Amino acid sequence: MELQIVIGNRKNMILQTLTWVSRIIFGLAFIFAGFTKAIDPLGTVYVFDDYFVAFGIEWLMPLSLPLAIILNTLELLAGIAILLGLKMYYSAWAGLLFMIFFTPITLYIAITDAVPHCGCFGDAWIISNWETFYKNIILLAASILIFTQKNKITPLWSAKKDWWLVIGITVVIFLLSLFCLRNLPLIDFRPWKVGNDITEQLKPLQKGESEFIFIYKNEKTGEEKEFELDNLPSAEDGWNYVDRKEVIIKEHIPSPIENFDIRDEFENDLTSEYIGKSGYLFLVVAYNLNTAKTDAFSEKINNIAEKATANGYSCVLLTNSTFMEIDNFRKKLPLPCSFYQSDERELKTIIRSNPGLVLLKDGIVIAKWHHRNIPSYQSIKEKYFKDM
Repeated sequence: MELQIVIGNRKNMILQTLTWVSRIIFGLAFIFAGFTKAIDPLGTVYVFDDYFVAFGIEWLMPLSLPLAIILNTLELLAGIAILLGLKMYYSAWAGLLFMIFFTPITLYIAITDAVPHCGCFGDAWIISNWETFYKNIILLAASILIFTQKNKITPLWSAKKDWWLVIGITVVIFLLSLFCLRNLPLIDFRPWKVGNDITEQLKPLQKGESEFIFIYKNEKTGEEKEFELDNLPSAEDGWNYVDRKEVIIKEHIPSPIENFDIRDEFENDLTSEYIGKSGYLFLVVAYNLNTAKTDAFSEKINNIAEKATANGYSCVLLTNSTFMEIDNFRKKLPLPCSFYQSDERELKTIIRSNPGLVLLKDGIVIAKWHHRNIPSYQSIKEKYFKDM
């Protein structure tokens, strides 16, 4: 009897330990994922749009923003609740349903490669589609264990106080998302964050190296053999070419910024002319001129562009709109700067605002502003133009 009690206690202890470990893993993963997306709701919107296109349900795209805020709030709330043991009946159900719903989706995405990446952790940590699926398998297992043990997890305080805490956390998360939506993300995890040298971000992290190995067959002996390029056999000796294969010596690691360029109407690439140029550059980003906030141009950006160009500084506007749309826009809102095209996804990555303003010096990002927060030219000059 005593032995059975000891064994039973040991099993309970192991189960309690596994439950705690599962709560920590699940809770921290959801808190990190929810927070990185809550402070960048537009980033989640763009990921939702990718998913809707991949599944052929583009008609849902107008709902991307409310769905993004709801998902980010629920994800962060579920992580906090499970970690702290708040309302475990509901939070355990939420965690389990999350994983039951998303795990098959991530398996499909991993197999089809329908989207570039899942966006699970926003831009803070980009992992491959298969890594996402493996991560979800671990979290699914954790959520199942937490669900089976939910009645044994004691509440943090009392049932009533826990409800108030859940409501308070929900309100804070919602207001955080709303603030970052109307301004810029509190933390910028993207390659275009303030302080980054864009000329360096455009370079591959590692240039790939490879060589070809050539396969020949000796018609006399039937032997197949591999040869390097500088040591190819002679046909006179009976060797005939069969095939070749590429051997990777050093894996190519792409640049943090892959698809950015500055193109004029003749498809000339002017990226190095502007980004690699010394001095200050005012970069106006409006990925879609048709939906851009026009008041930001008439009230703020036009004045900055006029004074910047008058003082000899470069000012360019980048958009993914067509040049016909650019011409129509310039007739309505004359802007004294050059207009160029660039990749829409990259423009959305540069700044979460349409339009937004980025200030670079010698290719380094020194400031970024949402269109609601663009200061006057004089304020920019006094704060950032150190050489004047």
